[in-house]
Amino acid sequence: MDSIEVIPVNLGDRSYEIFVGTNILKDIGEAIQKKCGQRKILIVTDQDVASFWLNTVAESLKRTKLDFEVACVPSGESSKSFYQLESLLDQFFEAQLARDGLILALGGGVVGDLAGFAAAIALRGIDFIQVPTTLLAQVDSSVGGKTGINTSRGKNLVGSFYQPRLVIIDTGVLDSLPKRQLLAGYAEIVKYGLIKNKPFFEWLEVNGQNVISGDPKARQIAIVESCKTKAMIVGQDEREAGERALLNFGHTFGHAFEAEARYNGQLLHGEAVALGIVAAMNLSKTMGFFNGQEVDRVTRHFKTVGLPINLNFIDKFSKWNVDDLIDHMRHDKKVLKGKMRFILLREIGNSFITSDIMPENVAEILSKSIGGKL
Repeated sequence: MDSIEVIPVNLGDRSYEIFVGTNILKDIGEAIQKKCGQRKILIVTDQDVASFWLNTVAESLKRTKLDFEVACVPSGESSKSFYQLESLLDQFFEAQLARDGLILALGGGVVGDLAGFAAAIALRGIDFIQVPTTLLAQVDSSVGGKTGINTSRGKNLVGSFYQPRLVIIDTGVLDSLPKRQLLAGYAEIVKYGLIKNKPFFEWLEVNGQNVISGDPKARQIAIVESCKTKAMIVGQDEREAGERALLNFGHTFGHAFEAEARYNGQLLHGEAVALGIVAAMNLSKTMGFFNGQEVDRVTRHFKTVGLPINLNFIDKFSKWNVDDLIDHMRHDKKVLKGKMRFILLREIGNSFITSDIMPENVAEILSKSIGGKL
């Protein structure tokens, strides 16, 4: 493979590596053969990604004489469902993969979450590899072993912690993405700076536009730094018993916004996270933890790069109901002993977990969000 940076995720006998490089997808067969040996592979991808990258992956697997089948799911969040999970498992068994088989998730977060969960439960667990093709998946969902599907009650409520054998991140595939998708991923990158890494946030203030516009060096730095931060946190707390919950900064509010938007494409996950970060920062300020000038600093950066800071771009958002949003939040998987938990900031790079929040303070933030006043 071409020059790559290797990031270890240290989890004892479940440890693995993240490969990050530019235009390395063409050599994926060699990497898989070296790490996993000669396996039969089921490539799981979606219709959009297949049109761009399936041939590149398939040709590389053919060159290394790796046997494979392809399962293609519909693009979009709706594929994280029981229906698509069962359909994918049917294709897995139809392809006659055994316990030494391998699932290769080629796509964004939806494909990775679905394929990873299928790998976790097929034959009580087979190996899988993450090959993320969106910026959001490269810096977030492909690393850390969270897999799962959505239900009518909310996002990611059915799933498992199941680590991949390998993560292969080709930064070159990002050139095929529309700017909106890149911005959605960038929200997760900023999150790492806000929760744990102030120098990284300061670097993003200077270089964020270059990351989004496609500067190869800036993208590599941003992705590597994000993956290192996540790998460190996951290595300390694999199953989210403590500090790993910090990675959910912005997600408690964000998932509620996504649920109310009905996953219809008006609001991407990364956009919801950006809006959730704005809400969480304002809750931090309301509770007296976080300086209002720092809230302005972060929202200014969001505006500079083009991330949303309010709900105004969503159709009929003003008709949303605070009680409905709180109901979504109460079904969030981070609820503990009946109490909603929030990730808040004391300062940039210093985050903490708390359930000691008055419901009226949450309602106030949501009301301001709906009113477009945050």
